Amino acid sequence: MKSITFTDFQFPEQKTLYHGKVRDVYTIGNQLLVMVATDRISAFDVILPEGIPFKGQILNQIAAKFLDATTDICPNWKIATPDPMVTVGVMCDSFPIEMIVRGYLCGSAWRAYQNGVRSICGITLPDNMVENQRFEKPIITPTTKAEQGLHDQDISREEIIKKGLVTEEDYLLLEKYALQLFERGTQIALQQGLILVDTKYEFGKHKGSIYLIDEIHTPDSSRYFYADGYEQLIPKGERPKQLSKEFVREWLMANGFQGQTGQQVPEMTAEIVEGISTRYIELYENITGEQFIKSESQDILARIELNITHFLTEYHYD
Repeated sequence: MKSITFTDFQFPEQKTLYHGKVRDVYTIGNQLLVMVATDRISAFDVILPEGIPFKGQILNQIAAKFLDATTDICPNWKIATPDPMVTVGVMCDSFPIEMIVRGYLCGSAWRAYQNGVRSICGITLPDNMVENQRFEKPIITPTTKAEQGLHDQDISREEIIKKGLVTEEDYLLLEKYALQLFERGTQIALQQGLILVDTKYEFGKHKGSIYLIDEIHTPDSSRYFYADGYEQLIPKGERPKQLSKEFVREWLMANGFQGQTGQQVPEMTAEIVEGISTRYIELYENITGEQFIKSESQDILARIELNITHFLTEYHYD
């Protein structure tokens, strides 16, 4: 199985190329972004040394599906997906925060709660909650966008507005959009027998309007539980089965890695890589309700470059 962990194309009118944790982003002229979802995988804000076959295709196709399913809530950046690993969209000025919506107490929030933390991003949490318990209503716990290699930091609504990161008017609309998107994602997940546990949204501005950007409701940006058995497991202190890349984080933690200085990423053997790839395919099929069809190619990079070039040649700028 092949994986693509790096691209370095040169397209007509290309201005910049940015290598993110997972995506390579090409700026075309002053209007378009070409986002290649590579097979890189990150955890604890660290890019792991091995790529995961088909991961980029899986993330790109899930994100495209959910972007199309939420256009009635807010506009988004997507124009087209000319390749299974590529989305092309309008260029937006991104806000320097991520909107994290949590419906349940788990992951990093649970780890903080275990350590006695009862206030996250200015939101007070009740005592005596248990791991994976549902909040009375979803909460928003924003983070700053950290530079590569650094950790995102929790931040409250008040701090965001006080520091001028986002105007109060825009922030209130971001909250509204984030909660509506989470509700839509929850409804779609339930149709698949899943619970949308938590997720992150990123937004930007295009021609004065707020747009949803980047990915949405993928296993990299979201956490899902299987709905079946959830109500029975929680009172017993048992963990519901998850659909997210939390299993990757758990494998890393079990092998002594949490992204701290001096820690070494454990060896990612061929068996480990194949196992992660299989889990991502499982995620795709359960989240979308569709069979995953692998995009075979003798030369994946050549296929991506050809498909992007063809799209850019045919695209008519406004």
